[in-house]
Amino acid sequence: MKHALEVSIVLATHNRRNVVLHTLSRLADCGLRSGEYEIIVVDNASADGTADELRGHPEVRVVQLEENLGSCAKSAGVEHARGRLVLFLDDDSFPRPGCLARMLTHFAEQPRLGAAGFTVHLPDGSQECSALPHVFVGCGAGLRAEALREVGGLDQSFFMQAEEYDLSFRLLQAGWRVEIFADLQVDHLKSPTARRSERTTFYDIRNNLRLIARYLPDPQADIYQADWTQRYRWLAQRAGHQTAFERGLAEGRHLAAAERPAFESRRLCPPILEQLFCWSLIEERMLRLREDGVRRIVLADLGKNVYPFYRGAATAGLDVLALADDRLAVPGRDYRGVPLLSTSEALSAPADAIVVSNTSYVHAQRRAQELRRQSDLPVHAWFMAPGQFAASPHPAAMHA
Repeated sequence: MKHALEVSIVLATHNRRNVVLHTLSRLADCGLRSGEYEIIVVDNASADGTADELRGHPEVRVVQLEENLGSCAKSAGVEHARGRLVLFLDDDSFPRPGCLARMLTHFAEQPRLGAAGFTVHLPDGSQECSALPHVFVGCGAGLRAEALREVGGLDQSFFMQAEEYDLSFRLLQAGWRVEIFADLQVDHLKSPTARRSERTTFYDIRNNLRLIARYLPDPQADIYQADWTQRYRWLAQRAGHQTAFERGLAEGRHLAAAERPAFESRRLCPPILEQLFCWSLIEERMLRLREDGVRRIVLADLGKNVYPFYRGAATAGLDVLALADDRLAVPGRDYRGVPLLSTSEALSAPADAIVVSNTSYVHAQRRAQELRRQSDLPVHAWFMAPGQFAASPHPAAMHA
């Protein structure tokens, strides 16, 4: 019996022949029947015989490129996809059995669902996710082909880093939903072959500055440009990648200057800004703390979206005594005047409560667990699980 083609599984690889072959062996357990899915592998001009090896697998369609387009090469695979849904994977990630059937159900039940992000599991038992709600991770994301093509798919100029944010923002602005699902799970092996951290540093700052220029209106653009530049600089210093950071910063500023006016029509509207950055929601929670008698707090984590926690505390009249972050704390360093301290130093402050200042649910959950083991103070973590992010009814606060 011939089955209808439902899902096009698309992944890209570069000089990781053994890695991608292992992934293909795991895709046989995806849970769908033969004929319900196809596998498209985009070979990013590999020099290790990847394409020749893949041609020996009749169930795989190979798209061979003459240059390396990075993670965004998956866009070349989408051009050949025939499924009504597309599943993005990395060459070292694969869905757990049963998840693709559940993914089909989610899309069938929600006609405006544009992207279904998977919960990502790492080999050490931890998880990874985006820094913002309603943004998927590229190693495990189902997309409605209609929506993907409507908004233009992955932007190849990003190469790697932040391309998922760019695509998620466009889907949301076009009226599609982007959700993360706890019952959709993917294993990501994080294979080290060909992973270059200096290259990651370069593209992190370069592409995040472009995101700001394209999508954030004033005053958010100025706020996040300052915050993200500072944070990525500190991360680069910690890793010893200052040169890569400075190159990425220079190129990012150059591209952002050109894209700011060119992409004016893509500025995110207030409701979408609230879904992503949660200014009103966080302000509302800070006001509740004030009503409950809290006056002094410690923020925990200099996350990518720390600003609304800082702003919300100020609006609620809460005194932020310190910001705890063991990775980035350096003597004399501060965030907008708030001392940036190690966790042990920050917990010695005379606070009434601790607020986990991270909208990444994986990091917020882990951080809250750590803090509850280290302190008797109340720990407030408002972003703890996929699908829980309900926007405040007051999106206008994003303009304050």
